[in-house]
Amino acid sequence: MVHAARRFGLRLAACALSAGLLPAQDPPAQTSRFLSNFYVGVQLGYIDYAFSGSQVQPGFQAQSIRVPHLAARVFLVGHEFNKYFSAQISDMRPVEWVEYRNVNGDQGRHSVWMNVAGLTAKARLPLTGTLSAYGEGGLGIVTRKGFFIGQSPVVKDANYATVLLGGGLEYRVNDNWSLLTGITAVPGRSDDKQPRTVFFSGGFDYTVRHLPAQQAETVSGDSPVWTKNIVQVGYVTDALGYGANDFVSKDAVPVFWTGAVQVAHGWSIDYQRNLLHTRRFFALDWGASISSWTSRKTGERFYTAAVYPEARFIAVRTNPVEFYLSYSLAGPALITRTAIDGEDTGKRFTFQDFMSAGVLLGKKRRITAEIRIAHYSNGNLFPENPGVTVPLGFYLGTSF
Repeated sequence: MVHAARRFGLRLAACALSAGLLPAQDPPAQTSRFLSNFYVGVQLGYIDYAFSGSQVQPGFQAQSIRVPHLAARVFLVGHEFNKYFSAQISDMRPVEWVEYRNVNGDQGRHSVWMNVAGLTAKARLPLTGTLSAYGEGGLGIVTRKGFFIGQSPVVKDANYATVLLGGGLEYRVNDNWSLLTGITAVPGRSDDKQPRTVFFSGGFDYTVRHLPAQQAETVSGDSPVWTKNIVQVGYVTDALGYGANDFVSKDAVPVFWTGAVQVAHGWSIDYQRNLLHTRRFFALDWGASISSWTSRKTGERFYTAAVYPEARFIAVRTNPVEFYLSYSLAGPALITRTAIDGEDTGKRFTFQDFMSAGVLLGKKRRITAEIRIAHYSNGNLFPENPGVTVPLGFYLGTSF
């Protein structure tokens, strides 16, 4: 699997794309009222957590411990109810994991990763027309994945709920963009020997605003055709191997993920609806899927159901053929098995990611065909997270 730090960096990049980093010459042409006042964001900074020999079990000793301090917090989704109050879901983790070296003279390097998922409320106190102080508080879920030597745990796993608190300053650049700086704190837990975590950060939020109908008509009067709804049926097979998955998840082109569990074949039904699109090149959709999979090693059948965001980028526009690339990440999903091919995959809650390339055919883009690879993992919300690799799928559908 791709190194965890790099995978997290890719998620940051993907979130930045989803945030609406659109060129000025391709302005929004339509937005959904449903999407209005939702936001995403990224913060980078210094994380302080005192990992040391105290996390090591009796009978083991590390010669040295490396504790990196660069970290990020991604706001996967937030909603601004008014200028004073918001609610948000976030994920915070270091860019590189803590590393225990040369344990009991084994000359090895052993990673201990952790992240903090947050579901918090955020309150603002305006100080000027553009500057506000903010505070946040709510639920934090701390997950730590330790390591074994042989059959003996050296640093144990931990997974528990706690409080997440924070505060800082927010500067509103314009109606969409805000710059933030602040501090986030999560208490430790002595039962798990988990140190408290403090994160000093700075970053941005991007908020989607509903485009007035008059402005939308002005901007998009001569725009190309955009599909509103798409329904697709897909068949997935490993007959062509996992080369496509490996190509975009290994060192050469690290823009996706693989997993320890591999799917042999399956099928999926998808529905997608457009939420936002620019004049020519970018669309943001939401989708829902129901899928059936069979594992490669032991032929175990399992099912998934997911809702997801999808960013679609138009690569070539002609009439009547349109080529596009799409990317979806962190779609909340349910999986019916928690042990597949001898791997403990965590809990029934997971996330769906996929990449695809496709075409829309016809004057009104009524026919769609695409190829897709996919991935399921729980985003390190739980200590066990080997991931599921879904090979090439072939999808046909229609729009309306």
